[in-house]
This record gives sequence, structure tokens and C-alpha cells, in this order.
Amino acid sequence: MSHPAFELVRDETIAEINSQAQLFRHKKTGAEVLSLVNDDENKVFGITFKTPPEDSTGIAHILEHSVLCGSAKFPVKKPFVELLKGSMHTFLNAMTFPDKTAYPVASQNLKDFYNLVDVYLDAVLFPLLTEDTFEQEGWHYELESRDAPLVYKGVVFNEMKGVYSSPDSVMHTLTQNALFPDTTYGKSSGGDPKVIPELTFADFKRFHQTYYHPSNARVVFAGDDPADKRLELLDAYFSRFEPIRVDAEVKLQPRWNAPRQVSGTYAGDIDPDKRRDGMVSVNWMLEPPEGREEVLSHGMLSYLLAGNPAAPLRKKLTESGLGEGMIGGGISTSLRQPMGGFGLKGIDPANAEKVEKLVLETLAELAETGFSAEQREAAINTFEFNLREQNTGSYPRGMSYMFSALGNWLHGGDPLAPLQFEAALDALKDKAGKGHFEKEIRRHFLDNSHRLTSLLQADPEQGAREAREETEKLAAVRETLDDTAIDTVIARTERLKALQEEVDKPEDLAKIPTLTLADLDRDIRTIPTEESRVGGVRTLYHPLPTLGILYLDIGFDLRVLDKALLPYLPLFGRALLQTGTGKQDFVSLTQRIGRTTGGIAQHRALATKQDGSGTAAWFFLSGKAVPDKFGAMLEIMGDVLLDAQLGNRERFKQMALEEKAGFEARLVPGGNGIVDTRLKAGLTEASWIAEQLGGVSYGQFLKTLVKTIDSDWPAVEATLRTIRDRLFNRTRMVVNVTADEALWPQAQGEVASFVSALPDAALPDADWSHAFAPRNEGLIIPAQVNYVGKGANLKALGIELSAATTVALRLLNTTYLWDKVRVQGGAYGGSSRFDLTSGNFAFLSYRDPNLLKTLDVYDGAAKALRAEIGETDLTRSIIGVFGDLDRPEFVDAKGYSAMWRLLTGTTDELRQRRRDEILGTSRADFLALADALDAVAKHGHVVVLGGEAAITAANEKRPGLLEVSKVL
Repeated sequence: MSHPAFELVRDETIAEINSQAQLFRHKKTGAEVLSLVNDDENKVFGITFKTPPEDSTGIAHILEHSVLCGSAKFPVKKPFVELLKGSMHTFLNAMTFPDKTAYPVASQNLKDFYNLVDVYLDAVLFPLLTEDTFEQEGWHYELESRDAPLVYKGVVFNEMKGVYSSPDSVMHTLTQNALFPDTTYGKSSGGDPKVIPELTFADFKRFHQTYYHPSNARVVFAGDDPADKRLELLDAYFSRFEPIRVDAEVKLQPRWNAPRQVSGTYAGDIDPDKRRDGMVSVNWMLEPPEGREEVLSHGMLSYLLAGNPAAPLRKKLTESGLGEGMIGGGISTSLRQPMGGFGLKGIDPANAEKVEKLVLETLAELAETGFSAEQREAAINTFEFNLREQNTGSYPRGMSYMFSALGNWLHGGDPLAPLQFEAALDALKDKAGKGHFEKEIRRHFLDNSHRLTSLLQADPEQGAREAREETEKLAAVRETLDDTAIDTVIARTERLKALQEEVDKPEDLAKIPTLTLADLDRDIRTIPTEESRVGGVRTLYHPLPTLGILYLDIGFDLRVLDKALLPYLPLFGRALLQTGTGKQDFVSLTQRIGRTTGGIAQHRALATKQDGSGTAAWFFLSGKAVPDKFGAMLEIMGDVLLDAQLGNRERFKQMALEEKAGFEARLVPGGNGIVDTRLKAGLTEASWIAEQLGGVSYGQFLKTLVKTIDSDWPAVEATLRTIRDRLFNRTRMVVNVTADEALWPQAQGEVASFVSALPDAALPDADWSHAFAPRNEGLIIPAQVNYVGKGANLKALGIELSAATTVALRLLNTTYLWDKVRVQGGAYGGSSRFDLTSGNFAFLSYRDPNLLKTLDVYDGAAKALRAEIGETDLTRSIIGVFGDLDRPEFVDAKGYSAMWRLLTGTTDELRQRRRDEILGTSRADFLALADALDAVAKHGHVVVLGGEAAITAANEKRPGLLEVSKVL
């Protein structure tokens, strides 16, 4: 591959990722390009700029949002949303990091891939960047009338209010900023809501002109797209620029001569009985790693110290009784100078010094005594398995390669070295038993004076105080405005809203490249499945190329459990793998799993069955192993299923505390999911169970359970044993195997031996009837933003819709809800969700400054759907839905998906019928959904998760709207 505009710098075959890697430099501008050619049909492109901020105004973050709001070639308000609406992308987003901004896209369809690349290159290099866009995405004053209050609005402003409402995020920001006070890492790249209003449009424009230039760009292509075309696409854009010198170097933080401390607060309540509102971590700044071996060493050392529940430092901390769960967990290499940290959340702040002392003493002890051969072997095998498997889940592999390369490349290093691991792995294997990791503990931690101890604790007054300070700040601004200035702000507010409501010109929308319906595959993708009975158990086998790995899912029907047992399941599943067995304590068991397998995990799956006969509810134990370890993996699974030490009270209590802390940490960043789960809990059986296993009810269950473990442990233990005795039974079991065809004959015999050892008893379905009815709720958390939901079960309202509804929903999400909730409302996101099988429908918003206004938007959705739908919008929305239907899966996920379809009754005939319905979507389907949304507006119920002030104000304006309760 060559192009006259580019100089070939490197050309190497990288066997580890099965790729031909070529590194190019654009002769005119100096832009650097890494081209990875391989057989991955999920093609990836990404352009990244070094963007080190000098302050905490969020300038890089706001620019990341804004460049995707119209460009020279595509002068529409939201080309990004048009792509969301009508592309078959497998990834489409942009990310702001502390020192860079990345714009990656991915697609399996070549034509679609080129469309994405074209739009993204024009977006980042030739954005329109109007002041209107800056105000919409960043911040602006809003004043609706002379009598109205002056307020801040802006998507990023409210997004970061949500981030700063999360204690974990506050802790991370506090620590990073204090650990690197003299560099760009000492600033908030996302933006501090208190500082964001200091950003001016002039500085915003200047930042783009400085950093968004090919001379400052790093570009990655990866996949099976034609290699020569890559350089051609880039030169069409890069050749339009003259070279410039961009000073974007991230300077090194000078080392400290002595450790330091930092403290901060977050908005939260203090438990009056037993203080558990604090978190503390001990952190270090490390030297930039030299080569792949050191990066891999960082990862292994982190795993050895704290990478699993049995790792010695994590075990010491969690068993100390000082806190509820670990924070930190090792070395992060995402910054030029890595940072490492270990600590605890859910502590009494008075015990911060005890935690710090425990971390340092444990590190000193490990540096002296070292790690056992079993610990080292487990760590090496775990890393080697993951490196060779290259299973990135739903994340495109090419993006993983991209971000691995950027870690070195961004700061002048070799972008190819992070993609190669054989030599580094061999070197570490050789060093591991010779004191290497013990020396690294001393070098990185014990002998490192650049150490910071961070303490964060709750302040019950902080939320109200910050709200008051913002109000006073805005009032002071208003005092400086004379009548003319006030009229100007009002006029500006009206103008921005009018612009936001304007419709793009059809001729401009037509410039956004798109596929046609003729480009779509009319037929569903099927997965080969052979069904049989092995050892008397229903067994599904999927012959797929798995690179010599066997993937196994063992499923047990949850319908045999009484409903009172269901909330115990998340902790019961953890207990199987984290309490040990009669033959091994949980440390030895964890090491055995690490040495023998590619991992064993547990999870639960719930869905309404297609025939409406109830709920498919299953508990799964899943694992992966190479052929000669498959039998050993089955032996481990048998041990944990039948012999887990469920009577280990102290271990179980610690897991319960960790689970409680994890639930509380998810409330703010995952608030829309919490609302969605609560909203639907009263609508269908499957949704009710999901709420018991992960929603607000589950959080309340955990608080009670922690106390019950202390007051009546025998009852808790008896419950756990009852679950095991009833659940693990081969009469209500399924086995799912995904493997190369040659591996199945031997594995079949081993599976037969395994299932024959399980109990065999006929058990009936338990009674899962429940009385949890939908109601309007205001769930209070200490947050500056809200998560607003409204929904109903359409089937219960007598409404039946077809799969074509998903097309109407896609258009609704990417036009009306995007415009009204995000663009005009200032929320970070707004969407609707519909499950065709259950009939559950929900509107949801994310990090939303509004509440009643958002509910009014939901109630107006039907009217929006009745507007005339253009042929282009209809076609694009169909294409976008097809992209969701045909998302790529790795082989293990393919085998699992095929099994789950069988368990839920989702036949290939049904899938094809729904695909045909989507292809045949017409205006009538939009009108049918509009009628359904009228019913939701009239009969739906509301759930809001948010701050007390917002919920109280809503009830004052609409008395009795929400039944109020506190989540924490």
C-alpha cells in the first residue's frame, strides 16, 4: 500500500493481532497514520488530537460535542444524530480524555464505513462552530422573561453536574488533580460546573484552531477495508492544510520529596448510627513505562495485588472491617505518567489513617514475602489467555488496538510496540519467579515519595449550599445587567430556542451520505445449533471457529425458587465463586480458576417469553478453557455448585457490604437504568424480578441484609443453602457449548460425566405472584440533576404493535426527544424504549436539569409522530434499526444468543417476520405508535430519581404528582 502524499515509516507483520501494520507520515502536514490490515469485518477508523486543557472550563469536552454539530460539507444542525439515525455503525461516538480527544467509528458495511469516515473527518477539521452551538453544547445564560430567574443552560454543563454528583467521580477528580498539580492532569478536562461559565467563545474557537489540525493528528484504520483507499480518503482532507507547529506536549509532573494529603467533600448524608460516608485512597505517580514489557508488568502487578477478591492487598483491605468496598485497584497507564492507587469506600473518616497504614504495611509485607507460585501462575495464565483470545465483547477490536497504540504514540513513543506481546510475556514469565514483582512494589510504591493520600467525606449541606451559591452568583450577574442588557439576554434566549426548533433544509440533509434499502441484507443471520440430550440434560452445541477454546454455559431454571429467595441471587452467585469449597479456601479456589481456565463467571438472565406464558428466568455459570483444561474446568464448576462454603459469615458479610457500596455508586452514573427498572417493576413479572435483583428494592434489601447477617446469621445461611438445594438440579437445567467442531466429541463425554453428578429431583414452579403495582414516585438522591421516566405496558392498555415500531422509535429518539430533551432542555440525553414481547414502554432522560418540562415533552411525543415523515427520514431510520439487528458478536456471544433465543421462544421464523415488518415500515406504523403514546400520556406512571429540591418543587406545582421517598 502506498500513496504519493504519504511516507512509509514502518511496515511490519504483527502476528499477535494477525495484522499487517504500516505507519505513515503525511508529507505535507506531518499527520501520522497507523494502518492495520486484517480480516476483521468490523472496520474501525479513529482520528485523535492531543488536546491538553489549561483550565477546568471543559473546553476540550465542549469542543468534542460541538464539532459534531455541523460542518462545511455537511451544514446541518446534527450530522452526528443523522448518523445515529441512519447508519449501520457498530460504534459511533467521541471521547474526551485528560490529554486527548478521540473520534472513533466502526461498521461492518464498507459503504457505510466510508460514509462515517467522511462525515467525521469533515466534522473535526471543518466544523461550523457557531456561537449558537457553543452556547447549546457548552453553557449560556437563559432568561425567558423579565420576571423569570436567570439560569445556566448547556448540555456539557448539566452532564458535568451529573458527574460531580457521583462521589466516585469526585474522588477520582480530586486525586488526579492533586497528584499532578503542575500539569494538564491537574485540571478537569470534562469541566467543573463552577468553572465552565468562565469559558468564552473566543477561547473556544482558538482551542480548535490550535489543536484540531492534521499536524497534531494521530489516525488509525483497522479491519478488512481496502488499504490503499485509506490514504486516499485522508489526503483529500489533509492536503487542504499547511503544516503548523503544535505545542501539545504533556509536560511531566516534577517529583515530590515527601508524601502529601488532600481532602474534599461530596453532597451526601451522614449515617447517624455508624459513619460509613467516607472514602480514602493511597496513590502514587509513576514514571512513564518503557516498552510493552513494563506496561504488561503494571497490569500483572495490579492483578496480583488487587485484581480479584482473593488478591492479598484487596483481601486485607476488605477483611479489615474498616470499609465496605475497595476503590482504586492498581496502576492505570492511560496518562503519560501512570498513577496507582488502593483504598476503601464506606469508611468512617476517622479511620482514614488506619486504611493508609494498612495499605503501606501490606505492600511492605508483600515486597518482603513475595507472591506464591500459584499466584504468579494464575496471573500469567489469566493475562495470556486474554491476550490470545482478543475478546473485546461488544467493543470493536480495532478500537482496542487504537487506544493501545495511542498510549505510547501520543507522547512520542512507538505505536506498534503495545500491539505486540509475545516477547514481553516471555520475559515476564522468566522474571516472575525471580523477585521481579516484589522489586516493582518497592520501586513503584514503597520507595516512591510522590505519594498522595486522598480523603473524601459526605457533607449533608453541600448540595443545598452549592445550589444556593449558584443562585447567588446568577443573581449577582443579573444585578449588573441594565434593562437593555436584560432585553438582550431574553432576545438571545428566544433566538437560540428558535434556532434549535428550526428544521434543516432538505438539500442540506441530502448531503449526509447514507445507505439505501437495497444495501440491506433481507435475511436474518442464523447460528448453527445442534440440540441433543447429554447425560439426560438438554444440551445445545454450536459448531463455530473458536481458536481452540471451548465456551460453556450451564443454566438452571430460577422458576423453582420461591419469590422471597430472589433478592439473594446476586450475592448467592458471588458466594459460589468467592467463599471457597470444602477442599479449598477462596484464595486457593481463585488461583485454581486463574491457573486452569480463561475465567468462570455467574450471571442471571430474565425476559418475558415470546408466547406470553411467563418469564424465562435462568441462573448461569459460564466458563472458557482450552481442550486439555476443559475437564478441570468442569471439576471446578462442580465444586462451586455443590460444595461452596455458604456458611462463611464474615466473607458473605463483606460481599454484602461491597454489593451495597456498588449499588450506591451506580445511582448517579446509572440513574436512568434505575428509573427504567423501577418504572417497569409493576408492569410485568420479568421486570418485577429485575427490580428485586438490581433496582431500588434491591438496594433496600441490601441495607436490611447487612443488619440481618449480624442479628440472625443462621437464617441467612439457611436461605443460601435452600437456594442451592433447589436450584442446582439437572431436571431443570440446560448446557450450552460453543467450540470448534473437532473439540466437541471429547467434550461431550466430559459434559455427560459432569451432569450425572448433579442432583436429580422433579421440582414444580414456585408461586411468583406479587402485588407491586405501578405508582408515581419521586426517589430522592443527593444529586444536582434528575433522571425522569414515564411509561406503561401497552399490551395491558389493549395495544398491539409490530416490529416496525422500532423504526418509529428510532426517529422519535433522534429527532423529537433529542431536540426537546437534550438540545433545548439541556439534559445529557433523552430516549424511549419499547420491548415488543412484553409490551413495556418507557420514556427516560439522563442528567436532566428539568422535571415537569421533560414530562410535558413526553406527553407531546404523539403529536410529533403524527407530523409528515419524509422518505429520507424513514429510510435512514430503517437502516439504523438494521444496524442494531446485525451487530457483530464474538463466537461465545453468538452461542449464548442462540441459546437464549431458544429459551425465550424466539424462533428464526419470528425473527424473519419481524425483520420483514421493519423493512416494510410505513406511515401507518408511526400513527399506530402515536396512538399508543397518547395512551401513555393519559395512563402512564412517572418515576423520577433526583435532588430533593427539584422533586419538592414539582410536587408544589402539581400537588400529589409524586410519592416521595429517599433511596439512600
